[in-house]
Amino acid sequence: METPLFEEIVVLETRFHKLTACQLVEYIIQSAGLDKKTVIGNVNIRAMNFAYDIPWFNKFLNNSDIVFCDGFGVLLGARLLGYSVQSHYRMTCPDYIESLVLACEREKVSLFLLAGQPGVVDKAIVKMKALAPNLRVSGHHGYFEKSGSQNDEVIAYINQFKPDVLYIGFGMPLQEKWIIDNFDRLDTRVLLPLGACLDFYTDTVYRGPRWMTNRGLEWLFRLIVEPNRLWERYVVGNPLFFYRVLKQAVRALVPLDKEG
Repeated sequence: METPLFEEIVVLETRFHKLTACQLVEYIIQSAGLDKKTVIGNVNIRAMNFAYDIPWFNKFLNNSDIVFCDGFGVLLGARLLGYSVQSHYRMTCPDYIESLVLACEREKVSLFLLAGQPGVVDKAIVKMKALAPNLRVSGHHGYFEKSGSQNDEVIAYINQFKPDVLYIGFGMPLQEKWIIDNFDRLDTRVLLPLGACLDFYTDTVYRGPRWMTNRGLEWLFRLIVEPNRLWERYVVGNPLFFYRVLKQAVRALVPLDKEG
Protein backbone atom coordinates (compact mmCIF):
# COMPACT_ATOMS: atom_id res chain seq x y z
CA MET A 1 0.00 0.00 0.00
CA GLU A 2 1.57 3.26 -1.14
CA THR A 3 1.05 6.45 0.86
CA PRO A 4 1.07 8.65 -2.30
CA LEU A 5 -2.50 7.45 -2.91
CA PHE A 6 -3.32 10.46 -0.73
CA GLU A 7 -2.33 13.97 -1.75
CA GLU A 8 0.39 15.46 0.41
CA ILE A 9 0.08 18.92 1.97
CA VAL A 10 3.18 20.71 3.30
CA VAL A 11 2.79 23.53 5.84
CA LEU A 12 5.88 25.01 7.53
CA GLU A 13 7.96 22.08 6.21
CA THR A 14 5.67 19.55 7.91
CA ARG A 15 3.52 17.25 5.83
CA PHE A 16 0.09 15.72 6.21
CA HIS A 17 -2.29 13.99 3.82
CA LYS A 18 -5.71 14.70 2.38
CA LEU A 19 -7.88 11.83 3.52
CA THR A 20 -11.27 11.34 5.15
CA ALA A 21 -12.13 9.44 8.33
CA CYS A 22 -13.42 6.50 6.28
CA GLN A 23 -10.18 6.37 4.31
CA LEU A 24 -8.15 6.51 7.51
CA VAL A 25 -10.03 3.59 9.06
CA GLU A 26 -9.58 1.57 5.86
CA TYR A 27 -5.86 2.40 5.82
CA ILE A 28 -5.43 1.27 9.44
CA ILE A 29 -7.22 -2.03 8.80
CA GLN A 30 -5.22 -2.74 5.63
CA SER A 31 -1.96 -1.85 7.36
CA ALA A 32 -2.78 -4.25 10.20
CA GLY A 33 -2.61 -7.07 7.66
CA LEU A 34 0.86 -6.21 6.40
CA ASP A 35 4.04 -7.86 7.59
CA LYS A 36 5.62 -4.54 8.55
CA LYS A 37 5.20 -1.76 11.08
CA THR A 38 3.15 1.24 10.01
CA VAL A 39 3.30 4.55 11.88
CA ILE A 40 0.32 6.90 11.63
CA GLY A 41 0.78 10.50 12.73
CA ASN A 42 -1.60 13.40 13.13
CA VAL A 43 -1.31 17.18 13.15
CA ASN A 44 -3.09 20.07 14.77
CA ILE A 45 -1.76 23.56 15.46
CA ARG A 46 0.07 22.37 18.55
CA ALA A 47 1.77 19.62 16.55
CA MET A 48 2.76 22.12 13.86
CA ASN A 49 4.33 24.38 16.48
CA PHE A 50 6.22 21.44 17.98
CA ALA A 51 7.42 20.38 14.52
CA TYR A 52 8.62 23.93 13.80
CA ASP A 53 10.66 24.07 17.01
CA ILE A 54 11.70 20.43 17.58
CA PRO A 55 13.67 18.77 14.75
CA TRP A 56 13.07 15.18 15.88
CA PHE A 57 9.31 15.77 16.04
CA ASN A 58 9.31 17.24 12.53
CA LYS A 59 11.24 14.18 11.36
CA PHE A 60 8.76 11.85 13.08
CA LEU A 61 5.82 13.38 11.20
CA ASN A 62 7.61 13.58 7.87
CA ASN A 63 8.75 9.95 8.17
CA SER A 64 5.37 8.57 9.30
CA ASP A 65 3.62 6.38 6.75
CA ILE A 66 0.59 8.62 6.80
CA VAL A 67 -0.40 11.78 8.68
CA PHE A 68 -4.00 12.92 9.09
CA CYS A 69 -5.25 16.35 10.09
CA ASP A 70 -6.84 16.84 13.50
CA GLY A 71 -7.47 20.57 13.46
CA PHE A 72 -9.42 23.15 11.45
CA GLY A 73 -6.62 25.65 12.08
CA VAL A 74 -4.16 23.54 10.10
CA LEU A 75 -6.60 23.34 7.19
CA LEU A 76 -6.97 27.13 7.29
CA GLY A 77 -3.20 27.47 7.28
CA ALA A 78 -3.02 25.20 4.25
CA ARG A 79 -5.64 27.30 2.45
CA LEU A 80 -3.62 30.45 3.15
CA LEU A 81 -0.73 28.73 1.38
CA GLY A 82 -2.85 27.97 -1.66
CA TYR A 83 -3.95 24.39 -1.03
CA SER A 84 -7.49 23.24 -1.77
CA VAL A 85 -8.70 21.45 1.36
CA GLN A 86 -12.23 20.95 2.66
CA SER A 87 -13.46 20.50 6.21
CA HIS A 88 -14.02 16.75 5.76
CA TYR A 89 -10.24 16.31 5.66
CA ARG A 90 -10.17 17.19 9.35
CA MET A 91 -11.05 14.48 11.84
CA THR A 92 -10.73 13.86 15.55
CA CYS A 93 -10.45 10.42 17.11
CA PRO A 94 -13.75 10.57 19.05
CA ASP A 95 -15.53 11.16 15.72
CA TYR A 96 -14.38 7.90 14.13
CA ILE A 97 -13.16 5.59 16.90
CA GLU A 98 -16.35 3.52 16.86
CA SER A 99 -16.04 3.04 13.09
CA LEU A 100 -12.52 1.77 13.73
CA VAL A 101 -13.74 -0.55 16.49
CA LEU A 102 -16.42 -2.05 14.25
CA ALA A 103 -13.95 -2.48 11.39
CA CYS A 104 -11.46 -4.19 13.74
CA GLU A 105 -14.15 -6.61 14.90
CA ARG A 106 -15.30 -7.33 11.35
CA GLU A 107 -11.77 -7.94 10.01
CA LYS A 108 -10.52 -9.70 13.19
CA VAL A 109 -7.94 -6.99 13.87
CA SER A 110 -6.82 -6.84 17.51
CA LEU A 111 -6.46 -3.56 19.39
CA PHE A 112 -4.40 -2.52 22.42
CA LEU A 113 -5.13 0.75 24.23
CA LEU A 114 -2.21 2.40 26.05
CA ALA A 115 -3.49 5.67 27.45
CA GLY A 116 -5.13 7.71 30.14
CA GLN A 117 -5.30 7.61 33.90
CA PRO A 118 -5.98 4.27 35.61
CA GLY A 119 -9.58 3.30 34.89
CA VAL A 120 -10.02 5.18 31.61
CA VAL A 121 -8.91 2.26 29.44
CA ASP A 122 -11.25 -0.08 31.36
CA LYS A 123 -14.19 2.26 30.67
CA ALA A 124 -13.24 2.45 26.99
CA ILE A 125 -13.01 -1.33 26.66
CA VAL A 126 -16.45 -1.80 28.25
CA LYS A 127 -17.91 0.71 25.82
CA MET A 128 -16.15 -0.89 22.83
CA LYS A 129 -17.21 -4.42 23.77
CA ALA A 130 -20.82 -3.28 24.08
CA LEU A 131 -20.57 -2.05 20.49
CA ALA A 132 -18.42 -4.89 19.14
CA PRO A 133 -18.73 -7.99 21.40
CA ASN A 134 -16.24 -10.04 19.39
CA LEU A 135 -13.52 -7.39 19.36
CA ARG A 136 -10.17 -8.63 20.63
CA VAL A 137 -9.02 -5.73 22.78
CA SER A 138 -6.81 -5.17 25.81
CA GLY A 139 -5.10 -2.20 27.40
CA HIS A 140 -3.02 -0.51 30.08
CA HIS A 141 -3.11 2.96 31.56
CA GLY A 142 -0.57 5.56 30.44
CA TYR A 143 0.68 6.55 33.90
CA PHE A 144 3.95 4.65 34.09
CA GLU A 145 7.64 5.54 33.84
CA LYS A 146 8.50 5.72 30.15
CA SER A 147 11.93 4.13 30.71
CA GLY A 148 13.39 1.53 33.04
CA SER A 149 11.68 -1.47 34.63
CA GLN A 150 8.11 -0.10 34.50
CA ASN A 151 8.45 0.58 30.79
CA ASP A 152 9.92 -2.90 30.25
CA GLU A 153 6.96 -4.49 32.04
CA VAL A 154 4.42 -2.57 29.97
CA ILE A 155 6.14 -3.50 26.71
CA ALA A 156 6.23 -7.17 27.77
CA TYR A 157 2.50 -6.97 28.52
CA ILE A 158 1.79 -5.46 25.10
CA ASN A 159 3.93 -8.03 23.31
CA GLN A 160 2.23 -10.89 25.14
CA PHE A 161 -1.07 -9.69 23.66
CA LYS A 162 0.62 -9.03 20.28
CA PRO A 163 -1.88 -6.45 19.00
CA ASP A 164 -2.37 -5.65 15.33
CA VAL A 165 -3.03 -2.00 16.26
CA LEU A 166 -1.41 -0.24 19.22
CA TYR A 167 -3.09 2.98 20.29
CA ILE A 168 -0.81 5.31 22.30
CA GLY A 169 -2.32 8.28 24.12
CA PHE A 170 0.20 10.14 26.27
CA GLY A 171 -0.20 13.54 24.61
CA MET A 172 2.25 15.30 22.30
CA PRO A 173 5.20 15.06 22.05
CA LEU A 174 5.63 12.37 24.74
CA GLN A 175 3.73 9.69 22.82
CA GLU A 176 5.77 10.24 19.66
CA LYS A 177 9.05 10.15 21.60
CA TRP A 178 7.97 6.89 23.25
CA ILE A 179 7.25 5.36 19.84
CA ILE A 180 10.69 6.37 18.57
CA ASP A 181 12.45 5.04 21.68
CA ASN A 182 10.61 1.70 21.71
CA PHE A 183 9.84 1.11 18.03
CA ASP A 184 12.08 -1.95 17.62
CA ARG A 185 10.85 -3.55 20.85
CA LEU A 186 7.11 -3.46 20.13
CA ASP A 187 5.43 -6.50 18.60
CA THR A 188 2.65 -4.75 16.73
CA ARG A 189 1.86 -3.76 13.16
CA VAL A 190 0.24 -0.32 13.44
CA LEU A 191 1.36 2.40 15.85
CA LEU A 192 -1.31 5.03 16.31
CA PRO A 193 -0.62 8.03 18.60
CA LEU A 194 -3.93 9.72 19.40
CA GLY A 195 -3.50 11.91 22.47
CA ALA A 196 -6.49 12.29 24.78
CA CYS A 197 -8.97 10.44 22.55
CA LEU A 198 -10.01 7.94 25.23
CA ASP A 199 -10.61 10.73 27.74
CA PHE A 200 -13.13 12.22 25.33
CA TYR A 201 -14.56 8.86 24.24
CA THR A 202 -15.31 7.83 27.84
CA ASP A 203 -16.60 11.32 28.77
CA THR A 204 -13.78 11.63 31.30
CA VAL A 205 -13.15 15.01 29.63
CA TYR A 206 -15.99 16.92 27.94
CA ARG A 207 -15.08 18.22 24.47
CA GLY A 208 -17.77 20.85 24.36
CA PRO A 209 -21.15 21.22 22.59
CA ARG A 210 -21.42 19.76 19.10
CA TRP A 211 -22.06 23.16 17.49
CA MET A 212 -18.64 24.29 18.71
CA THR A 213 -16.69 21.13 17.82
CA ASN A 214 -18.22 21.06 14.33
CA ARG A 215 -17.08 24.65 13.71
CA GLY A 216 -13.51 24.25 14.87
CA LEU A 217 -14.16 25.96 18.22
CA GLU A 218 -13.36 23.05 20.53
CA TRP A 219 -10.12 24.84 21.47
CA LEU A 220 -12.13 27.85 22.70
CA PHE A 221 -14.36 25.71 24.90
CA ARG A 222 -11.36 23.90 26.39
CA LEU A 223 -9.62 27.23 27.00
CA ILE A 224 -12.65 28.55 28.86
CA VAL A 225 -12.86 25.39 30.99
CA GLU A 226 -9.09 25.06 31.70
CA PRO A 227 -7.55 28.53 31.20
CA ASN A 228 -4.58 28.04 33.54
CA ARG A 229 -3.43 24.85 31.81
CA LEU A 230 -4.26 25.71 28.21
CA TRP A 231 -3.79 29.49 27.81
CA GLU A 232 -0.28 29.18 26.40
CA ARG A 233 -1.26 26.43 23.97
CA TYR A 234 -4.09 28.47 22.46
CA VAL A 235 -3.61 32.17 23.28
CA VAL A 236 0.06 32.05 22.32
CA GLY A 237 0.24 28.97 20.11
CA ASN A 238 -2.59 29.71 17.67
CA PRO A 239 -1.46 33.27 16.72
CA LEU A 240 2.15 32.06 16.51
CA PHE A 241 1.17 29.35 14.00
CA PHE A 242 -0.73 31.79 11.77
CA TYR A 243 2.06 34.36 11.98
CA ARG A 244 4.49 31.73 10.70
CA VAL A 245 2.09 30.63 7.94
CA LEU A 246 1.49 34.21 6.79
CA LYS A 247 5.22 34.85 6.79
CA GLN A 248 5.68 31.78 4.59
CA ALA A 249 2.88 32.91 2.29
CA VAL A 250 4.43 36.38 1.91
CA ARG A 251 7.84 34.88 1.14
CA ALA A 252 6.26 32.74 -1.57
CA LEU A 253 4.75 35.86 -3.18
CA VAL A 254 7.93 37.94 -3.15
CA PRO A 255 10.23 37.01 -6.06
CA LEU A 256 13.76 36.06 -5.11
CA ASP A 257 16.51 38.57 -5.94
CA LYS A 258 18.62 36.66 -8.43
CA GLU A 259 21.47 39.14 -8.05
CA GLY A 260 21.56 38.50 -4.28
